[in-house]
Amino acid sequence: MRFQFAFLAAFVLSVGGSLPARAQTRNATDVTRATLDNGLRVVIIRDPLAPVATVETNYLVGGNETPEGFPGMAHAQEHMAFRGCTDLSADQIAAIYAQLGGDMDADTQQNITQYFVTVPSEDLDVALRVGAACMSNVVDSQDQWAEERGAIEQEVARDLSNPTYKFITRLNHDLFAGTPYEQDALGTHASFEKTTGQMLKDFYQKWYAPNNAILIITGDVDAQALLAKVRQYYGSIPRRNVPGRPQIDLKPVAADSFTLDSNLPYLLTLIGYRFPGTDSPDFAAARVLSDVLSSQRADLYGLVPQGKALGTDFGLVETYPKASAAFALAALPAGADPASITAEMKKIVTDYATKGVPADLVEAAKKGEVAGAEFGRNSITNLAALWSQALAAEGRESPDEMVEAIKRVTVDDVNRVAKKYLLQQNAIFATLKPKPSGEPVSSKGFGGSEKATATPTKPVALPDWAEVAVKSLHVPKQTLRPVDMKLANGIRLIVQTEKASQTVTLLGSIKSQTELQTPPGQDGVADVLEGLFSYGTKTLDRLAFQKALDDIAASESAGPNFNLKVLKQDFARGVELLADNELHPALPEEAFKIVQQQTAQLTEGELKSPAYRVERALVHALLPPNDPLHRETTPKTVMSVTYPDMQAYFDKTFRPDLTTIAVIGDITPEEARSVVEKYFGSWKASGPKPDVTLPPVPANKPSAVNVPDPSRIQDSVDLAQQLEMNRFSPDYYPLQLGNHVLGGGFYATRLYRDLREKAGYVYNINDSLEASETRATYSIDYGCDPKNVSKARIMVEQELVDMQKNNVSPEELQQAKALLLRQIPLAESSEDAVAGGFIARARIGMPLDEPIHAAQRYFNMTANEVRAAFAKYISPRDFVQVVRGPAPQ
Repeated sequence: MRFQFAFLAAFVLSVGGSLPARAQTRNATDVTRATLDNGLRVVIIRDPLAPVATVETNYLVGGNETPEGFPGMAHAQEHMAFRGCTDLSADQIAAIYAQLGGDMDADTQQNITQYFVTVPSEDLDVALRVGAACMSNVVDSQDQWAEERGAIEQEVARDLSNPTYKFITRLNHDLFAGTPYEQDALGTHASFEKTTGQMLKDFYQKWYAPNNAILIITGDVDAQALLAKVRQYYGSIPRRNVPGRPQIDLKPVAADSFTLDSNLPYLLTLIGYRFPGTDSPDFAAARVLSDVLSSQRADLYGLVPQGKALGTDFGLVETYPKASAAFALAALPAGADPASITAEMKKIVTDYATKGVPADLVEAAKKGEVAGAEFGRNSITNLAALWSQALAAEGRESPDEMVEAIKRVTVDDVNRVAKKYLLQQNAIFATLKPKPSGEPVSSKGFGGSEKATATPTKPVALPDWAEVAVKSLHVPKQTLRPVDMKLANGIRLIVQTEKASQTVTLLGSIKSQTELQTPPGQDGVADVLEGLFSYGTKTLDRLAFQKALDDIAASESAGPNFNLKVLKQDFARGVELLADNELHPALPEEAFKIVQQQTAQLTEGELKSPAYRVERALVHALLPPNDPLHRETTPKTVMSVTYPDMQAYFDKTFRPDLTTIAVIGDITPEEARSVVEKYFGSWKASGPKPDVTLPPVPANKPSAVNVPDPSRIQDSVDLAQQLEMNRFSPDYYPLQLGNHVLGGGFYATRLYRDLREKAGYVYNINDSLEASETRATYSIDYGCDPKNVSKARIMVEQELVDMQKNNVSPEELQQAKALLLRQIPLAESSEDAVAGGFIARARIGMPLDEPIHAAQRYFNMTANEVRAAFAKYISPRDFVQVVRGPAPQ
């Protein structure tokens, strides 16, 4: 059980949103701009981080422009673009994207609709042609909409089952009443039932025009050659007259308070404010103000070490041109009364607005924003998203505009904005109150015996321009050249030099298994220990340590998994601080008592939460009774831990000979080793190395459990099976290849095609094979209406039985190989992903270049091997089924 205090990011991401994008700077020579004769704006940003490119097409239309009574029209049209475009059927689009690596998606916001795809650079031509086809025309047939409507309605049901989504929509309604911002772009079941294919076509014709779009391309590209291709494919698309946009007439915020049921393990109390929009000259200062209020040196976070809150945060969460939504939040024990903490939060915010914010926190916030700009260059996909945010969502010429605006912000600016937006208008008060899950209920089986026939797999004929490119398979070239070293004290150090930005990222991991290393009766000791690392070091207390990080605009986290992000020139100081925190944490005894109580309170709420009960139901069903993972943290075990127990656990489990550190960025292996040895070299292990590997387990028996969740209207279904194999088993690779016949390629793969495209039962369905040194679990999960739980499972089982009995078709085998082979370079498109991959492989003893070895295996694999592996290991009737939500009908 782990509890992270980065509430706001997790809170927003849980509803599919995003925090305000960090801008980033580029050399002028890296950016190529053009406006085609038809009005299409094109921006190409070269980034040679990996042989990968991202294409992000931004249409300047979203929830704001939907017709009255049809709030999801823009969202529905986003879905329908994948159902057929000019000379491309839905099957062809899906097959092309699957064979390009399957990394594509879309989203609809209030003022933009975005389509994004990341592909190997050598396949960029194909991605551009698909994008141009969909800008030229879409099918929007009534038949296709009738099928897609079921999927989008499942998306609505999923989000309406999420209490944080319901909070955001209610907050927007209160803050932006009477404007298009008050209505979320998701849409409603009722509006989709009234929508027709012709209405969608009319909406497309009005808004999907090249002169109403911005094309952003980032990655390892030749900008001039690429621009010529863009002109060739997009230049002939005719411009169209675009309708006028609705006016945003903001009215004063009416005071409101409300309470929503929640399935979270803690209570959340929130205070919402209307903040300036991205068009406002106050927006940069509002960004800085938000950072100041969320600082760990600010008074709001001070409620945590005082033991008054489990966690706090403040941030901008919905940013629109004319206004934004911001809120402060505090997490409390599930049964707490929020009144006193809400009042204290309000007083803290009011005091800052009345008396002014600390000047040093303003300076730290500005440094952090500028450093964040530099880190934005370390991911090709993120780079495209940031430029799209700046140009399409915010109407800027470059993300640099926001960086420069933030640099100009003064303390007086921040104080003026604080008074204006925190004092001179009403606030919205909300509580998300946990509603405990009922006890899990075992059932005899998974439902009725209705027959459902899976859609036959038919080869998809592709256009000539796509056929040759996407079906040309080869093992990717090895582009990473990590230097792998062993330090004298046993630390494994892996260094990859990258010049994408003047930054360095360090990830570290101490191999551990709490269930094997925790003494009897002390379950939860690891959680208490982890909560204490934020209290500083033996030489720097909590505030002094955080100030030292702020001084170099670094972010840092210590514990069994630790990390550091720092500008190149401050790498040595950053590692010094990280090592001090990791090796010499303060672990103050008075803070131990507070963190212990907070951990026990969180644990009490967690034990009653639906998510935890699903997790435990899977453990009980998949693993034998004596397995270490059956150990359970309870309030009693947490409160039984003594201060010496916690210190002893730290001394025993934090060992250099179980530690791997990966460093990536603008640094040489020699520089990295010198600094890491200087600050981590004195770390010594004592006693024999502990056993931290779980024992193998036998296959499970079938079972079915329903976990009630009163907050959900949609069921979440987990099907899982324990396999008698591990990550080193030779059958791991054919199972993975077969898994990509079933999923991972949207409508081009079996499960998506059957359950979403044709039946409309689900919005998402995921299949995975997770394996460690000693164990492996195969799982499929989806969300659907209670009445369709059994129907969907029947279709899943039919596909799995077919995989056992029949060879997959040559076309499916080729497509799955293309999907896996192209995903290898895509996994190198961000520095975090590369470093994380090194750590993951090192932890279980795989070679660092394992993806290239895997590619060779996949390239040579046969359909017989896939069928044999599924026949040997996958037993559909032995699934453990856990359903969260209403009881299946």
